[in-house]
Amino acid sequence: MATTEGLVPITRTYLARYYDNYPLPPLPDATTDLAARLRALSADLAAVAPITPDEELLEQEAAGIPAHKIDENLWKNREQMEEILFLINTSRRPVALQQKSTPEDAQIVCTLDDIEAKLKDMLKKLEQFQLENADSVFNTVMTYMPQDFRGTLIRQQRERSERNKQAEVDALVSAGGSIHDRYALLWKQQMERRVQLAQLGSATGVYKTLVRYLVGVPQVLLDFIRQINDDNGPMEEQRERYGPALYTLTKLVLAIRLYLHVSLARYGHRKIEKDDIDVLQQAVVIYTKEFLKFTVFIGEVFVNAPFFISAEDAGAMDASTKSDEYKEIIIPAGKTHEVILSVEAVNSYIAWDFSLQQGALNMVLDIGFHVEHISPSGEKTLILPHRRYEADQGNFCTVSSGSYKLVWDNSYSSFFKKILRYKVDAVPPVVEPALPAIVL
Repeated sequence: MATTEGLVPITRTYLARYYDNYPLPPLPDATTDLAARLRALSADLAAVAPITPDEELLEQEAAGIPAHKIDENLWKNREQMEEILFLINTSRRPVALQQKSTPEDAQIVCTLDDIEAKLKDMLKKLEQFQLENADSVFNTVMTYMPQDFRGTLIRQQRERSERNKQAEVDALVSAGGSIHDRYALLWKQQMERRVQLAQLGSATGVYKTLVRYLVGVPQVLLDFIRQINDDNGPMEEQRERYGPALYTLTKLVLAIRLYLHVSLARYGHRKIEKDDIDVLQQAVVIYTKEFLKFTVFIGEVFVNAPFFISAEDAGAMDASTKSDEYKEIIIPAGKTHEVILSVEAVNSYIAWDFSLQQGALNMVLDIGFHVEHISPSGEKTLILPHRRYEADQGNFCTVSSGSYKLVWDNSYSSFFKKILRYKVDAVPPVVEPALPAIVL
């Protein structure tokens, strides 16, 4: 078992002391005021035409309390940016604005174009931030995993899971799903990632079959990734420190969307006044500027947080190769050693890790190794050709069920026995839930 000496217990109290070094600069006072003004302007437009049910739901969301979790708010902001960009797309603007019928219309078009450019730029940066953040979390966790087939299997499982998630999103879009539908699915998938991270920490769920491979991983890390997203876990301190500023920005972007939705829908009856468009433009400028500052800030805080301990500090992983789970056997000169693994489902993994113990003469020793598949009818197919190794770690994904025979071959040696230390297993595939039927 790898040593945990020197690892700092990852607690909310410890993170609180760390966050003391990262005070978040306050938002401009105008942030809250502009959200309130845009909501008031939207309410005034109800006199022109009654508020529709969709507009009423949007107004309730703008007036409500944002979600508590940091990442949920980031997804909500991303959704609102896309909704606004959809709303102000040139082809969806009122006819008078498309034709620039008057100088006033042309000025409003210029403002909408500027808003569109700012939000497109911010949306692109947010998407990149979320992608880098997700990769950073996973890669940091993987730093602590033994650097052999165990890590490879976990990475392959994650890649397959992500492909299935993207297929689910693509199916929804192809079926005509709305932006809201897509983001509801994306958030659901984000919560599934959290569950998988917790499962990795406790070696349950899709990682249950890997529990015997987690030898050598510091327990403090497993505890951390299992508890990190708990409601009262370490990240709650981050939510309390930095959440309020993000909640304010969430309310501002909702107010921006509400006003644009209501004012453009009534543009044929009442054009947008210059003072009102100035309020809108100021709101977008402050929103995009402050939201970018927040993502840069929270990214720095997250990357430098103390739960990202270096692998060197966590202790060498060499101890993992001394686990009692390894078997040791003497293969006499002229003999072979075989292990047969039974596979019931395709996309299982055959994995191995072996090395030779040095003899008394300190000679460089090697041994032949190959893998073959045996079908239920007894037909043999060579999977991994014969080759001589001093040591090897590897795995492959099966394409057929049946038996797989791993053979260590010392038949070419006339005098020297080989002391083989090895671990092998057949790991069942990760079973992803079937894609649900899409009901719009």
